[in-house]
Amino acid sequence: MNKARSGLTILGIVIGIGSVIAMISIGQGAAGSIESRIQSMGSNLITVMPGFQKSFSQVKAGMGSAQTLTIEDAEAIVQGIPNVQAVAPELSRRYQVVARGQNTNTQIIGTVSAYPLVKNVEIGLGSFISDQNVRSMSKVAVLGPTTRDDLFGENTNPLGQTVRINGINFKVIGVTQSKGGTGFGSQDDIIFIPLTTAQKFLAGADYVSTISIQAENAQTMASVQSGITNLLLRLHNIAEPELADFNVLSQQDILTAASSITNTMTILLAAIAGISLIVGGIGIMNMMMTTVTERTREIGLRKAIGAKRLDISLQFLTEAVMLTFLGGAVGIILGSGLAYGISFFTALPTKISLFSIILAFTVSAGIGIAFGYWPAQKAAKLNPIEALRYE
Repeated sequence: MNKARSGLTILGIVIGIGSVIAMISIGQGAAGSIESRIQSMGSNLITVMPGFQKSFSQVKAGMGSAQTLTIEDAEAIVQGIPNVQAVAPELSRRYQVVARGQNTNTQIIGTVSAYPLVKNVEIGLGSFISDQNVRSMSKVAVLGPTTRDDLFGENTNPLGQTVRINGINFKVIGVTQSKGGTGFGSQDDIIFIPLTTAQKFLAGADYVSTISIQAENAQTMASVQSGITNLLLRLHNIAEPELADFNVLSQQDILTAASSITNTMTILLAAIAGISLIVGGIGIMNMMMTTVTERTREIGLRKAIGAKRLDISLQFLTEAVMLTFLGGAVGIILGSGLAYGISFFTALPTKISLFSIILAFTVSAGIGIAFGYWPAQKAAKLNPIEALRYE
């Protein structure tokens, strides 16, 4: 009989449930995207990164500041650690790149011929850096597809063309196949050059920023990781592992850390959206309190002809739960639509899970019970004589 009021009350639940589903789908979609990108970086991958370096004031600088990893460390891993399939040291920095009057700021990776095997990189045009290029410090470059499009135009063939990196000319010998990703973390917005060239002509240093190792299989990763740690501690003359100036991370370590971050983000997003559910629940309670007041005579009449407290309580509690269930059902449709729209109109991936839908129904039922209980109890406790006399 009060369709407008009931509709507005349900709207609060619809918005709350829809927001929760949309936020959870964004969080889970981001988690899936990050996981797939980490997996695409290579299989059975172990990464050695620089650790902390103390300054003169004995204050630790940030991770990656030690700069003590060298090509010799990578060669020692190849020769001294069993069950290693390939090793690829790299030196990575961002530089301004110019070609044909176009310019872009992109990531330059100096590396070796084993890099495509370790990092699952495939060549679309031309060839990758060879061992001869590394030995002779050749000024050659392999472009990622995004960098190619920025400098030479979409889907062009830049082989034989020249790009200018930090004022030095490099000849393009290849283009990698697209691996996806956007922003500064894109694996397509990148240029590969020989490691020795990057060290001598760009960085002016003999260190490497990371060493990537591919184990022969997943079963040997733990032993390879342990062997690398012990080897580098010995090479760097470090007696205590806690004082190591490097970090050895497996792919699973990185996945675990990324999952922890994305799970925290998903919970935070859902909690923010959940505030609207509390507001919607209060709306349900207010409406049911108003309904109890308006139907006092009806309650008195029912109790006068034999209705018990439980009957009255269940009547109003059922009404509250049905309102929230209806709001939950519409909210699920709205939330799914929002998630699809976000994924369709933006580059942000979303993932609607069965968990979020079950959670939505559970929460909507819980809200109906929690916020409908007090009005239902108030109705059940009314004195039938006083209720019948109520005007």
